[in-house]
Amino acid sequence: MLGQPRHVGILGATSLVGACLLPLLTGAGWQVTAFSRRPVAQDGRAVLWQQLPASGGVPPLVPLSEGSLPLWICVAPIWVLPEYFGLLDAHRARRVVVLSSTSRFTKDDSTDPEEQAIARRLTDAEARVQAWAESRGVEWVILRPTLIYGLGLDKNIVEMVRIIRRLGFFPLLGRANGLRQPIHAEDVARACLSALQAPSAANQAYNISGSETIPYREMVARVFTALGRRPCLLTVPLWAFRLAVAVLRNLSGHRQWSAAMAERMNRDLVFDHTQANLDLGFKPKAFELTAKDLPS
Repeated sequence: MLGQPRHVGILGATSLVGACLLPLLTGAGWQVTAFSRRPVAQDGRAVLWQQLPASGGVPPLVPLSEGSLPLWICVAPIWVLPEYFGLLDAHRARRVVVLSSTSRFTKDDSTDPEEQAIARRLTDAEARVQAWAESRGVEWVILRPTLIYGLGLDKNIVEMVRIIRRLGFFPLLGRANGLRQPIHAEDVARACLSALQAPSAANQAYNISGSETIPYREMVARVFTALGRRPCLLTVPLWAFRLAVAVLRNLSGHRQWSAAMAERMNRDLVFDHTQANLDLGFKPKAFELTAKDLPS
């Protein structure tokens, strides 16, 4: 591929996946330069923290003995990366692994205009990354995870926990039997590291999903179990769900809820990860929530 340098630049290092990726890299002997928009205290010789300009400009180059930083992983939202093409150019990037999302497929026909906009944003960002990389001879790898959870920091399971704790039950639309494949952030981080090194991954996009496919209803029930509670699932009609969403959106911290989310409870959002298994050795774990995956 690119030889085997052991230094990698990380964008989005303070994100959920970044929190899993940094110890994975340092534990494997990588030297990491982590970039963040907010200041982070230096926490050891294995990770060098660099603060990014708020405007997306290029910070001072990191002094490197080899004179370049060819390997990069971006676990920030993919649409942020174009702001830092100049940074990657300045460090002579040769391969970049980027996180997108299967939401580019599952939300493109949503009844919610905001969700449609997210799908378009993801699709446009993927195209921009590919065009930039190909114009410079940079190898790109795009990973599209399904529903990410873990460390009590995600936006999926954590939201379910908050609703259950607040209401004592969880509202479901209809049978809520749409299939899901939750993927732990640690498995996403492992996929990023594999994609960084696998020769066959160059200029490829992969959908990555959890190993277990379960109905939405079962996923919620397991959250109850992890909380030490008996599942209490309340089936409601769409009109009632729309009313509940309107109430939730007016409550602090629940503004991402929409009726479109409820409608997807009965849709299968399933993605095959066979190619990622073949090229990256991707072997995710089952959906098993532990105490560390729940918010305090």
